[in-house]
Amino acid sequence: MTFTPTDYRPYDFANRRHIGPSPAEMQEMFKVLGVKDLDELIDQTVPKILRQEKPLDFGKPKSERELLWFLRQVAKKNKVFTSMIGQGFYGTVTPPAIQRNILENPAWYTAYTP
Repeated sequence: MTFTPTDYRPYDFANRRHIGPSPAEMQEMFKVLGVKDLDELIDQTVPKILRQEKPLDFGKPKSERELLWFLRQVAKKNKVFTSMIGQGFYGTVTPPAIQRNILENPAWYTAYTP
């Protein structure tokens, strides 16, 4: 018997595993932060230049199972190609003297040199 993601919809609730803060907890958080609501908190933390005015179009909501099924379908389209950069990775060992005196020496990666 084959099941589709929508067969599980009545039983697929993320809130069984995660329930966000209650309205009372949100009000307490706002009080501690000194803001009146979530909009004011966002105004104080996210610069206007980073905000998008129009709402994002995510399509219809998906259950967790539907999303995992969708992601698996997308992942099946991936193709593995041969890496041509340096003919791959070679597990080399950096000698401790090089590591200590060059890679771990702050004079190479900071402006401060005593």
